[in-house]
Amino acid sequence: MRAITVRDRGAGVSGLTLTDMPYPHAAENDVIVRVHAAGFTPGELDWPATWTDRAGRDRTPSIPGHELSGVVVELGFGTTGLTVGQRVFGLTDWARDGSLAEYTAVEARNLAPLAADIEHTVAAALPISGLTAWQGLFDHAHLRTGQTVLIHGAAGGVGSIAVQLAREVGARVIGTGRADDRELALRLGAQTFLDLGADDLQQVGEVDVVFDVIGGDVLARSTELVRPGGTVVTIAMPPTVQPRDGRAIFFVVEPDRAQLADLAERLRTGRLTPLVGAVRPLSETASAFDRRHRTPGKTIIQVADEEGTPHA
Repeated sequence: MRAITVRDRGAGVSGLTLTDMPYPHAAENDVIVRVHAAGFTPGELDWPATWTDRAGRDRTPSIPGHELSGVVVELGFGTTGLTVGQRVFGLTDWARDGSLAEYTAVEARNLAPLAADIEHTVAAALPISGLTAWQGLFDHAHLRTGQTVLIHGAAGGVGSIAVQLAREVGARVIGTGRADDRELALRLGAQTFLDLGADDLQQVGEVDVVFDVIGGDVLARSTELVRPGGTVVTIAMPPTVQPRDGRAIFFVVEPDRAQLADLAERLRTGRLTPLVGAVRPLSETASAFDRRHRTPGKTIIQVADEEGTPHA
């Protein structure tokens, strides 16, 4: 099968190579998915799990990418809950070969069924951003109706989903970002928007929840805005300061089939819109990873079309 692989940790995006790899093995409780569309995180070439397994052993050449949408083509021993021919989407394990390939092996529990009327290229943009937003707002911050939430990066992949989920639950949403993100953030549901390059965060006043994707000074200054009993959640870095009489939590997203299914239903009924930007073929993955080529929305790699025909 064709796949994008990395071998040299120091090579960066130039080390991403389209090559032939063996068809994956379905371990116990795995499924093999024919990948139609894949998502990736630009920084994952810096993640230790891209290069070593959980025992610290070199696992190169490895296949990056951890979001996918596709069709189940094989079940491993003991696998239940999914069937061959079923459309699915979800996450691959951080320390196993990923989704930038024609086929990949995934634990069945990391996938959820995907309705026929949702395009694979849209579904592949949802797993990491959607689960991160959901878990940050509801599992960790316990956001409720009537509370106020400050969402940094409100027009980004995670932030844009968080804005939509927070508004739907009945929270007051304050979004931040760059000046040219204002219109999009407000359209997604933010009631107020602050330009981090020009506006003073202090004008926000007290908030119940801060959802941070930036870290550094922005995280530190935001902690001061949390009212007693409130929560800061961040995916950027472990917080060094706790809010007064509150909590600051750093977390890494986890697969969750029930949450994926809920997100897919919101997507299907038009209550949730992931921001899909460029859609590129597998052969253009290296340039898509290059952070210098920032484009609005999440870049998706289309591996095959709806009929399963490979894309060059």
